[in-house]
Amino acid sequence: MTTTTRRRALGLGLAAPFIATSASAQAAWPSKPVRIIVPFPPGQAADIFTRLIAERLTEVWKQQVIVENKGGGGGIPGTETGKAATPDGHTLMAVTSGTFGVNPSLYPDLPYRPLVDFKPITNIVVAPLVIVAHPSFPATTTAELIALAKKEPGKLSYASAGPGTAQHLSMELFKLRAKIDIEHIPYKGSGPAMADLLGGHVKLMMDSTASSLNAIRDGRIKALAVTTARRAPPPLEKIPTIAETVPGYASAGWSGLAAPAKVPDAIVTKINADVTALLRDPAMVRQIEERASIADPSMPSQFAAFIEKDMATWAKVVKATGTKPV
Repeated sequence: MTTTTRRRALGLGLAAPFIATSASAQAAWPSKPVRIIVPFPPGQAADIFTRLIAERLTEVWKQQVIVENKGGGGGIPGTETGKAATPDGHTLMAVTSGTFGVNPSLYPDLPYRPLVDFKPITNIVVAPLVIVAHPSFPATTTAELIALAKKEPGKLSYASAGPGTAQHLSMELFKLRAKIDIEHIPYKGSGPAMADLLGGHVKLMMDSTASSLNAIRDGRIKALAVTTARRAPPPLEKIPTIAETVPGYASAGWSGLAAPAKVPDAIVTKINADVTALLRDPAMVRQIEERASIADPSMPSQFAAFIEKDMATWAKVVKATGTKPV
């Protein structure tokens, strides 16, 4: 287009499509593989669900979507890596009830601020937690567990994935509501805790349904109750909720996606739309429900409000229990 022609086009308002097309080409995303950082070891719930969507997003985006595990330290080092990533949308962060809900009140010097250093994109799943026990444990229901704990205050113990995790604080919330005393035995992840539960070295545990499902199915452990306000989807639909015995109790693990704070809103909007479409696909919903969890897509603003509410909930539990990180 010559200068004269371009001037004439501008005068007629015809150059906008040319400019918009050029800008669109420059803003094409993704232009290379996308990395999703999971701040936990492989096999935990956040890792399981992130890998589920990563596989499908590779097809949608025509770029490889790589899940990178950076476990340890309560999820803090991995989350710091996400915070420091180049804000071009090619590095995303798996965020959870632990890293974004609990950590802000658990760690006074937390090196990241969930709603300042990141842009929430969407939640992926809400995953009920479950109280599980070794087959030799005498209680088989929530009511029996409460009665046993009241009969022998402080003598029972339970395992969790570690101090300040959703598993730990959900059990502490249960103890507060039920007015019982059960000793906490923290582990470095749900894997080692589950290994000791299966071996009978500990008798009781709070875990995610996703990571304990196989052991429940084959009878190596028994499930007493789930933590959500309503029962879990099949195959755990017959397991009662804690709320059926302790009215008002509700807790859940969740896992979603966020991006470094300076990622352009247009990229956040695109990722949200693509992930939401996946989470509404019946095949994907079925895969999530097979892990006794619930697909839970949300708009970025809704997800931000959800995170803010979750932080407030766990701040109260951390304060009431005096929970400290190890």
